[in-house]
Amino acid sequence: MSMDEKYVESIWGLLKSAIQEIQKKNNSGLSFEELYRNAYTMVLHKHGERLYTGLKEVVTHHLETKVREDVLRSLNNNFLQTLNQAWNDHQTSMVMIRDILMYMDRVYVQQNDVDNVYNLGLIAFRDQVVRYGCIRDHLRETLLGLVARERKGEVVDRMSIKNASHMLMVLGINSRCVYEEDFERPFLHQSAEFYKMESQKFLGENSASVYIKKVEARINEEAERAKHYLDESTECFIVEVVETELIKKHMKTIVEMENSGVVHMLMNQRTEDLACMYNLFSRVSDGLKTMSDCVSLYLREQGKALVEEQQPNTNAITYVQNLLDLKDRLDHFLHNSFNNDKIFKHMIAADFEHFLNLNPKSPEYLSLFIDDKLKKGVKGMTEQEIESVLDKTMVLFRFLQEKDVFERYYKNHLAKRLLLNKSVSDDSEKNMISKLKTECGCQFTSKLEGMFKDMTVSNTIMEEFKEHITSSARIIRIILLILLQLHTCNVAY
Repeated sequence: MSMDEKYVESIWGLLKSAIQEIQKKNNSGLSFEELYRNAYTMVLHKHGERLYTGLKEVVTHHLETKVREDVLRSLNNNFLQTLNQAWNDHQTSMVMIRDILMYMDRVYVQQNDVDNVYNLGLIAFRDQVVRYGCIRDHLRETLLGLVARERKGEVVDRMSIKNASHMLMVLGINSRCVYEEDFERPFLHQSAEFYKMESQKFLGENSASVYIKKVEARINEEAERAKHYLDESTECFIVEVVETELIKKHMKTIVEMENSGVVHMLMNQRTEDLACMYNLFSRVSDGLKTMSDCVSLYLREQGKALVEEQQPNTNAITYVQNLLDLKDRLDHFLHNSFNNDKIFKHMIAADFEHFLNLNPKSPEYLSLFIDDKLKKGVKGMTEQEIESVLDKTMVLFRFLQEKDVFERYYKNHLAKRLLLNKSVSDDSEKNMISKLKTECGCQFTSKLEGMFKDMTVSNTIMEEFKEHITSSARIIRIILLILLQLHTCNVAY
């Protein structure tokens, strides 16, 4: 061994001893400035490889002979606490070692494209401790066991789980691979099995509304768990598992539950329960379609019953009012349970169009209903209330396929109101024609507007004629009075 080699080994001996003291937490008597100079000298004189290789050997030996043995002895007693403490100590020591070997990091590491000092320590801890056979298995089973216990209501050491999760993320060195392989994948698999079993239990023991509330609670629990002691990136994955196992796989069963499903909620005005179901089903693909299909089946049955049960002497007013009441009920759910969702909005419109046109008399009945509201003598309704009802009626009008049939009836009913002077007011008539014009265009209402104008002209002529007759009668009376006075005078003389 040459003098230069002996000098290098002596410097390395000093550095090795210092590194070992740091690992033993005996660093208070060390001169970090002197140690830095020694490391600087080795790298400057082209002995960076000796320093780097020696560091790797010392770190690996310490982890194999001291740290790993301590963790193995703790497998059945304070395992997580021991592992977390070993991890914290290792990080602290590697930061100090990195500071001493800073020049090697800047020069040798960059020139030779090898792991920097701190990452070298991470890789060694990962391979020699965390991923060492039974330690790796025990860590996974311990973490999964703690989560399982907490799901059952037990109180667990969340901080230990959080520290272990964070450790696995850091050991991936800018990657999720260690965390994902050693914990997340098994965690998601175990969770899927757990919620698969729980879904069967929940469905067998609870009504639809109670089931929904329990699912909401589980989703919130898992999201909160991921936020507080797992890696944040796990939240979306575990929530998706819960949604799949508790919602997506059982959507049809939930909505069709006897005496508690969608139909039961609709029939019993369970607005909040429907809103909860909507919010839950909106989380999964095809969820809202499954729910809206069930609502649609109920709506079509209700609507079909209203339009088909009518007898030859059916009251048109009752017929249309029943349809308006049904529309109001569904609109209530649309606004207060279904968040004005376009899926439900389009479904309601399509269903009303379907069953309204099952009855060929719907255009006539709709015209008669409007006729009733625009006639004089409608009791108990203000003009504003009449206007509101007519607006709702226009919604039904949009669903009519045979609008030309409606126009024919409406024209006859309008003519009778005008000829018999039974319209509640000209303004109301004009407003209704304006609504039809907005909906169908000028051509649809041209005849109606012509009738109204003709009637207006006729009324004007009649008024003028009456004034003429009244004026003529007044003149005749004056002439008669004059003649009478003249006659009286002649008789007197």
